[in-house]
Order: sequence, then structure tokens, then C-alpha cells
Amino acid sequence: MKIGIAQVNPTVGDLAGNRRLVEEAAAKAAEEGADLVVLPEMVLTGYPPMDLLERDGFVRDQMRELEALRPASKRVAIVLGAVLPWPEGRPKKLANAAVLLAGGEQVAAHPKSLLPTYDVFDENRYFAPAERREPVTLPGSGAALGLTVCEDTWVDTKSYDVDPTEELVAAGASLILNPSCSPWHVDRPRQRRLMLSELARRHRVPIVFVNQVGGNDELVFDGASFVTDANGRIRASLPLFEPGFAVVDLAAVGPGLEPDAVLEPEPVAQLQAGLVLGIRDYFGKQNLPPGAVVGLSGGIDSSVTAHLAVEALGPDQVVGVAMPGPFSSEHSIADALALGRNLGIEVRRVDIAPMYSAYRDAFAALFGEREDYGLTQQNIQSRIRGAIVMAVSNEEHRLVLATGNKSELSVGYCTLYGDTVGGLGVLGDVYKRDVYALARYANRDRERIPANTIDKPPSAELAPDQLDSDDLPEYDVLDAVLQQAIEEGRSAASIEPPPGCDPETAAAVVARLDRNEFKRRQTPLVLRTSPKAFGTGRRLPIVHRYF
Repeated sequence: MKIGIAQVNPTVGDLAGNRRLVEEAAAKAAEEGADLVVLPEMVLTGYPPMDLLERDGFVRDQMRELEALRPASKRVAIVLGAVLPWPEGRPKKLANAAVLLAGGEQVAAHPKSLLPTYDVFDENRYFAPAERREPVTLPGSGAALGLTVCEDTWVDTKSYDVDPTEELVAAGASLILNPSCSPWHVDRPRQRRLMLSELARRHRVPIVFVNQVGGNDELVFDGASFVTDANGRIRASLPLFEPGFAVVDLAAVGPGLEPDAVLEPEPVAQLQAGLVLGIRDYFGKQNLPPGAVVGLSGGIDSSVTAHLAVEALGPDQVVGVAMPGPFSSEHSIADALALGRNLGIEVRRVDIAPMYSAYRDAFAALFGEREDYGLTQQNIQSRIRGAIVMAVSNEEHRLVLATGNKSELSVGYCTLYGDTVGGLGVLGDVYKRDVYALARYANRDRERIPANTIDKPPSAELAPDQLDSDDLPEYDVLDAVLQQAIEEGRSAASIEPPPGCDPETAAAVVARLDRNEFKRRQTPLVLRTSPKAFGTGRRLPIVHRYF
């Protein structure tokens, strides 16, 4: 059997547009002599549709597009993910199903068995699970297909009572098809290959994994679809972060590759590619004017954000605004201007000192005359800058890209309604250490990020001679503690202090992490690059006393 695998980039809610993606893939598969083409989970609705599933008419309109696909299946059989109404009398009204179309008819539809409710997933909110798992016969070939959907093959990751692959193989399935929408984070593609290759080897059955590609809100989908044979060897794979197509003949002679032998970008290259795709689709899928504005401080975070925006949108669509204040160093302005030249973007300069002085006069009237208003005068500088970039946004219809990184957002080292303003947080799930890695990667063939920006000690420059290390542990220490607290879910008592850190410092970091949940709830949407981003996958109360 020749199998087409088509990883496409659907847009949530673009039902007709998504149907056309399926038709194009089916036509290509037919032209290349495939017997069957497989597309991602919920490809007609786009993933995740969330509460659109509860909007009147949404599922009905998607069913109309599913019906419209029947003629395409006369040339080649199609397996795709779709949302189906559930029979009357069930407590949930919908099923997240894998559907087989062949010969102009809907031959079979099998609901997803395992509905994830962890991390960014909440499928139990909408769907009912399959009650039975039985193979279906592909018309014309007699092949027994096991239809699964995404999580159905992730049995080794959670304590599930059901192994859909095991049941389907026991019932005679000779091929497992797995339409998926598996969100990306760094190293996720390799983890999937290892897991599904082991599943194929254990059950002695080939598995076809076809994943969505593209950005949808905070989630980035990497594609990285592949086919593994019954020995767990990779017989075909598609690229990361771009649509792809291939036809695989499992009967063809060839040893295949071990899962770890499949080439993919190094982690920092993967990180950049994922962020660029997330930015590009955030603009493109909303039909936003293709312009971004970034506040440039001459520091590492704003420089890397501007670089990523240029990679995603092009230099003509990115404007930087340098906003020197009373404590800004000359090298910071010079570095911001050098960045603009390196990236080919326009950089505008706005001196905030007169506005800052006016606020100081207001503070004197409010609080009495004094030399230093401490945090109040530090934060107002950030808020002035936030107001300026938002003015550019309003006047020129540009989206503000927030520049804060995960290390700073974790501990609240940011100013609400200041450097947190914006429509998208590009680096909000990227630790400071990885921001530096992105900067060095950006400079791999020529200087894009000025060398001085990378080399100088980080500073918010909101007070005389200020350094981040005045208020925070060194970033290598901070990031090591945060990684344990956030990604590993450790409490303060169970943190293993990294070199240069004592238990008291680690506990203080964890307490500060939890105390600043209220800030993160008010920051822009953050692109997810790790297993535990600040977003829908991390749900902690703002008010609690367990540190």
C-alpha cells in the first residue's frame, strides 16, 4: 500500500479554506499513485477550536465541509480528523474522530479514545471518548486499518486503562493511522519519534503519524510527521515548521532509520524557527496589518525580539522605537541604532526625559517633595515607554511585541502597563540563558545583534548604575531554580540549589514566582516553547499561601 502523509497548516474556523487544503493534498496523493492519504486531527476546524465548538452552527458548518470532501475520495481514500455529532442520549454531544472517506462515501468514523485534560488540553470539556476500538477495512485493498487520534498513541505518558493500539492490533489491524495535533516545544519531535517507534516495535505494527503545522494563538505546531515500520524504524519523515507531503510504500525495500538518526535542527535553531512561525501565523491568520513595533533599549531581549520579528515579517514591516531616559547609557542608544542598521529596520528616537520630569512634578504634588521616589519613579519610566509604543500601535496599526523573557516574568521583574504592554509576548517562555543563545545563533554568519548588547551586563537602566543582579540572582542560578519549580513542579523544599545558590535563595525565588502570578495574568499571550509555559497549560491560583 502506498500512503500519502500531508501535514498542512489549517486556520481555526476557516472551514472552507481548511477543506481546500485537504482537497489539494488528496489531489497530490492521487497524482503520485497513493492508495490513501492521511491528514491531521480536526483539520477542518483547525486546532484547538476551544469554545467555538459550542457556538451555534460551527459543527454543522464543519459537517457540510466534510460532506463536500466526498468527491475527492473517489480518486484516493482520505483519513482526516473531524468533529462529529454524537448519538442522542450521550452526556457529551461531540466526538473528536478519525474519519475514513473512500469511493465518494464516508466508510468509517472512530472517536478518539483518550481525551487529554492536562497541560494545554481540555478535551473532556467537549468530547465523549470511544466505547470500542475496532479495525476498519479499506475498500479495494482489504487492508485492516486501526484509526486512532493523537493521544491514543501516548499511552506510555499517562496512567491510562486503555491501550488503543494494543486492542486494534489484537482485533486484526495491520496498520495504525494517527491523525494528530501535537503542540511543539523544544525536543518534542524527537520524543514523539522515540515513543511511537517503541509503540510500533512493541505491537509489531507500522504507525503513520501526521501532525498539524503552524501557529494558533500561544501554541506552535511543528509538523514533523513520520511513518514507522513494524520494527520501529522511520521509513519517512517530513520537515519541522513547514507544510510537507510524501508518499510512502511500506512494502518497498529499505532498512529505514533509527528514531534518533532522523536529522532535525539543533535546539537553538529549532527555538528560533518555532518562534518565527508563531509570530508569522499570529499576524497572518488574523489578517493583521503586517506591521510590528518593538521598544528598543539596546538590551538583549528587545534586540532578539526585533530580530525574530524581522525573520517572521521582513524588515520593512518592523519599526523600533528607542526611548532614552534620564538613566539610559550612551551605549544603549548606540546599540539600538546599530541593531536597526544590522536588521535593516527603521528606528525612531523619542526622549522620555521631559515626560519623566513632568511625572516627577506630579509625584511631588501627590507625595511631597523628595529626591528619590524609588520603585514609583522606576516604573513610571517603563510606563511612559509603554504608552509611546502603544501610541505608535494606535496611529499606524502596528502590533506591539512585548520583549520580556521567562526569567523576568517568572519573578515579576517587569512593570505592569509598561514593558508588559503588547499583543504578543515573543520571549515570555524563553529563559534568559536561551535568549543569549538565540542572539549568538542570530550572529552565526554575520552580526545582527551588536556584540556589545551580548557582552554587557543586563540592566533595566531605571536607576543610576542599575544592574539586574542588584535585584535578582545571577541568571544561570535563577534559571536553574525556575526550571525545577516550573517545568518539574517542585516545591521550595524540594529544589536542589544549583552551584552558587543556597536553600534560602532558592526558596525566595519560588515564593517570588508564586507571588507574581497576578502580573502574568495581565501580560500578553506568550508563545509556548517549553513543556510548561505561562498560559493555559499552567493554572495556579493568584491567592494562596503554599510556597
